[in-house]
Amino acid sequence: MGTLSDLLSLAHERAENFGLPYQGALTPGEAWEVWQLAPGARLVDVRTRAELDWVGRVPGAVEIEWKSYPSMQDNPNFMAQLKHQVDSEALVLFLCRSGVRSDSAARAACAAGYGNCYNVLEGFEGDRDANGQRNRIGGWRHAGLPWHQG
Repeated sequence: MGTLSDLLSLAHERAENFGLPYQGALTPGEAWEVWQLAPGARLVDVRTRAELDWVGRVPGAVEIEWKSYPSMQDNPNFMAQLKHQVDSEALVLFLCRSGVRSDSAARAACAAGYGNCYNVLEGFEGDRDANGQRNRIGGWRHAGLPWHQG
């Protein structure tokens, strides 16, 4: 377990290396530690309701769809819902299935004035393995972090 300062420095270094417009990128394990160590930090799960119900949820996460199932159209109310549920001064960790939608959400939040945004790399389910299946390579669940069935 690292110190909060060490974890955020590592995340910020990744952001600089990847040219990200937000504060940083964290592995699931690092994100869990930051969430536990940073007072007022919020984990925002941007997966669809279907994913939350069928795949699983992270206890205590704020759930705001980035895209809506089944059409996978952008949620036009995402930013209004975020502003309603998460203070713009909070340290915000964004999570999705694999780290792609959460990257988009972190970018949008950063552009809207949230100054402490982080993407959770690998997401909840991680990348696909050689058989096209998730939850075997990386991700929140694979790391053994807290979650429960939808």
